[in-house]
Amino acid sequence: MPSNNPKFLIIDGYSKKSRDHLELSGMTLAWKLYANMLLQHLPSARYDVLLPSDPNTSMPLEKDLEHYAGIIWTGCDLSINDIHNPSVANQIALAKNAYEIGINSFGSCWAIQIAVVAAGGEVKPNPKGREMGIARKIHLTDAARNHPMFEGKPLVFDAFISHDDMVTKLPPGAVLLAGNEFTHVQAMAITHKNGTFWATQYHTEYNLYEMARLIIAREEKLTNLGFFKSHNDLVSLVNHMQDLFNDPYRKDLRWQLAIDDDVLSDTIRQCEFINWINKIGAIGS
Repeated sequence: MPSNNPKFLIIDGYSKKSRDHLELSGMTLAWKLYANMLLQHLPSARYDVLLPSDPNTSMPLEKDLEHYAGIIWTGCDLSINDIHNPSVANQIALAKNAYEIGINSFGSCWAIQIAVVAAGGEVKPNPKGREMGIARKIHLTDAARNHPMFEGKPLVFDAFISHDDMVTKLPPGAVLLAGNEFTHVQAMAITHKNGTFWATQYHTEYNLYEMARLIIAREEKLTNLGFFKSHNDLVSLVNHMQDLFNDPYRKDLRWQLAIDDDVLSDTIRQCEFINWINKIGAIGS
């Protein structure tokens, strides 16, 4: 029977140093973004937060995972191919355990890479470089049109994004659900052993303000990569993004930034997560 108060495990792979840097830039921590979104759509939910990159963190055992209705994976700044990093190895092992015992998962960015590698797929650096800010013209595949993850989603949409690596080989049991010209795999669902994992490369949990603050946090890297010519260029963009966040009906900023309701509306932007909560998370608890 479904639980009236389903409990979720939110996994935030950022290190303490990285979390501090994000907070210093004015950004909400990754786990908190998902916690807020979870409670927005399922106010009765409970959750635990796991910080696997912190020293002396105990990873949950299979018997611990069985108490959760689902696992939520945030983005983070680790590399899935850094196999010598204990946090990476531990998170892959946890994802494998979740597949084994049938705990359903959802997540973004880092999550899709965890989902793929734990099921036998492959992730490599995107040869086109970094995709940052807003991923344009993501389109649903034919399979997505009848998949519960994308019920109510436009056939073509934009979404918040920030990544260097991408999925290059689908694991067995994976269904490709969305992609764009820059990144072939933008969303997928994986059925592996006894579990399922719905994941996006883009961030359903971000809003325009959070993306603006992330741009501030990544200023040095983005400038070196040629996204900005100067600090003033970055400040100008960030200010426009924050102004539109505060007043999402400003026609001038929507036009200048090429941003529409698929980015600004919670209902559209968070559609995949809402569908997971309704059909996989809460119902399957």
